[in-house]
Amino acid sequence: MKKRVLALLTAAAMLALTACGSNTTASEPVAEDTLVSDTAAAATEAATDDLARIQEDGVLLVGVEGTYPPYNYHDENDVLTGYEVEVAQAVAEKLGVTAQFVETDWDSLIAGLEVGRFDVIFNDVTPTNERKEKYDFTDPYSYVRDVVVVAGSNDEIHSLEDLKGKTTSNTISSTFAQLAEQYGSEVIAVDSFEASVELVLSGRSDATINSQVVYAEYMAAHPDADLKIAAQTEEAQVSAVPVRKGQANLLDALNTALKELREDGTLSEISLRYFGTDITQAE
Repeated sequence: MKKRVLALLTAAAMLALTACGSNTTASEPVAEDTLVSDTAAAATEAATDDLARIQEDGVLLVGVEGTYPPYNYHDENDVLTGYEVEVAQAVAEKLGVTAQFVETDWDSLIAGLEVGRFDVIFNDVTPTNERKEKYDFTDPYSYVRDVVVVAGSNDEIHSLEDLKGKTTSNTISSTFAQLAEQYGSEVIAVDSFEASVELVLSGRSDATINSQVVYAEYMAAHPDADLKIAAQTEEAQVSAVPVRKGQANLLDALNTALKELREDGTLSEISLRYFGTDITQAE
């Protein structure tokens, strides 16, 4: 009996000590919304720590295909190079880290970002509305328009509207052919840009439509070709860097780096080296 009384007294004393040492009493419960808010804040803080982790590790993991010239590809010495490779390296340098490239096929790029195989992607990714629902995007680092290419002596076509009643040579299933038809042109089916150009140069086609990058590459390889750009689309297809949602610090740092590289001419210089034209400006 004495043992039982002693045990009860001891338990009561421990309970009293516990109550005295607590900052929260039964009459002051922690609000559920406070707990939820604190949890959300902690999650957000953890998500935006990616920049700190990257800078602590000294490495920015960059997803690329590595088979997409002139954006990213292996040169004759099997060294990874290209427009986006150099831009990514310049951005990483602005962040005070080194760019480390993770090569994977296109179908696995977005999935690789989602599961954390890399921090960012530099691979001509267009920020579509569907992608924006899942990822945040930086400001664009390239703007590529479709251009109307004609013979150097052609003085009849100066706009897309001037294609009405004219012939254009394009691969029949391409968006370029659809654009030509939209403006009233008759499309002559070919199987390559080179074939399109041959028809234009021979006078069998009035024009061809393609990406300004493809045209620039062709002219770099054929500088004496009697061709010119007669018109271009107003709206450009842009490329930007996708990052996982919630990485506000990383997104801001990337945008700051791209802005500085644009303003000091670095982006333009890299673009001219790989494309022969500046694709880094909105206008």
